[in-house]
Amino acid sequence: MIIFSTPAAFWLILTVILAIIELATVGLVTIWFAAGSFIAMFFAAFGANIPVQIAVFALVSVVCIAAVRPLAAKYLNNNVAKTNIDSVIGKKLIVKAEIDNLKESGKVDFEGSTWLARSEDNNITIPEGAEVTVVRVEGNKLIVKRDFM
Repeated sequence: MIIFSTPAAFWLILTVILAIIELATVGLVTIWFAAGSFIAMFFAAFGANIPVQIAVFALVSVVCIAAVRPLAAKYLNNNVAKTNIDSVIGKKLIVKAEIDNLKESGKVDFEGSTWLARSEDNNITIPEGAEVTVVRVEGNKLIVKRDFM
């Protein structure tokens, strides 16, 4: 085919195809290979042989995946909204039924709802009426630690 008459043209077309796929999917998957093919295009334009072009494509793609993807994912997913369940973490609550992990018992009230609760430390029980802070959520249970005054 005349369109692929030079290796540089092949790499350019591959770059465009991969970039279009990335724009359509926005999954941070093909963009790294588009970067690799873009750099390989320059090597092809300056006369590098095919094995060198392929090596450059592979190397740049792998480096982008390993080094840049985690940073890009961190900043692109930065606007993830907290769900209601995430908002309970750090809240101070009052124990409504003694929390004892060994007996698998314990309840706290949060915004008018009763939740199952477990202590962060399996070795302690937390009495009814004690103030606790939610440290995490595991399934339908709030994991809490006792606040000492």
